Amino acid sequence: MGILKQGSHKAPSPLLLLHIIIFIQVAPLIVKAQSLIPPKYDGFVYKNRAATTDSIIIEAFFDPVCPDSRDAWPPLKQAIHHYPSGSISLIVHTFPLPYHDNAFVTSRALHIVNSINSSATYNLLEIFFNDQERFYNPQTLNNSRASVVNQVTQVATKAVGKSNLSAIRSGFLDSKTDHATRSSFKYGCSRGVYGTPFFFVNGFALADGGSPITYKKWRSIIDPLVGKGKA
Repeated sequence: MGILKQGSHKAPSPLLLLHIIIFIQVAPLIVKAQSLIPPKYDGFVYKNRAATTDSIIIEAFFDPVCPDSRDAWPPLKQAIHHYPSGSISLIVHTFPLPYHDNAFVTSRALHIVNSINSSATYNLLEIFFNDQERFYNPQTLNNSRASVVNQVTQVATKAVGKSNLSAIRSGFLDSKTDHATRSSFKYGCSRGVYGTPFFFVNGFALADGGSPITYKKWRSIIDPLVGKGKA
């Protein structure tokens, strides 16, 4: 393709026009995508087991009101505690499924509590799992969103104490917690997550996404990576 000289009356080729149109349409999307990058890596680190290149990194995508996520947590937790501290790192990401009416608000509560007291985040996750049925679709069918948020707020105080009630309420009015919850979902989508629970080990997705993994299966996955003699 030649470059048009000044004063030339030659019309631009159709291919050049196509490139111009594509650039005009794509350029704003590139800028927007860059602006969505969060200030830190997404997820909640389990019990200060920071992810390093010297540890096996497990990433779990959970929906707080998903029964399969609930059932997947105990065997994963048991497996994590089987190995010495420093050998295994766990990061949990929220992935609110759109067909669970209260998945987003409960996921957002986890982000709010994490910002108040990061050591209480997993306590709240377990509280949601243990009392999950109250936030299922049929149970909250006739409740307003404000009513559900109020219920979730009251549950969240069990993890961080009633003295933080106002902080939790303020968190639901803070756009940062909304954006953080959305970023978690978008991050999962970018990794190809399509259901919960969903797991990655050292960056590689495990098969059978959307189903719980037993303790025995976790051992069979992790043991060869750390060496059975070190377990």
